[in-house]
Amino acid sequence: MTMSEKKLSHIDETGRANMVDVGHKPMQMRVAKAEGRIFINAETLELIKSNMIKKGDVISIAEVAGIQGAKNTSSLIPLCHPLLLSKVDVKASIDKDCVLVESTVKTTGQTGVEMEALTGVSVALLTIYDMCKAVDKEMKLGEITLIEKTKADIDE
Repeated sequence: MTMSEKKLSHIDETGRANMVDVGHKPMQMRVAKAEGRIFINAETLELIKSNMIKKGDVISIAEVAGIQGAKNTSSLIPLCHPLLLSKVDVKASIDKDCVLVESTVKTTGQTGVEMEALTGVSVALLTIYDMCKAVDKEMKLGEITLIEKTKADIDE
């Protein structure tokens, strides 16, 4: 199927926005993993490592914020289905010139959780930005990407 033959699932026949009906799909185990980075100067990374940012523990607060973001994805992205998430894991770690955020989201449902994984990463990165903006005016968020998306039939 060529790109011109593909149909956008969130657009109806008249070109209007449409929430996809997933009612006919089987319940499946679904997992999505995403990651992203916020590039930060060396001095700010040292402040984060030594827990000297005035707003608090940047890493743990970003991780909790990412979990909250994933859980609230359908409130933020208009055509996303509200999902019962069985697991949200957000981990932030300091790398050479950035903080790397990784998110894994799981559910048993009729639609995937890639938007939840991406939202979790994005909210965690935005939280880091907010917490560090007073000391670093040159931070850059980037490389936010879906790493993996899987679905598996449920054994009955």
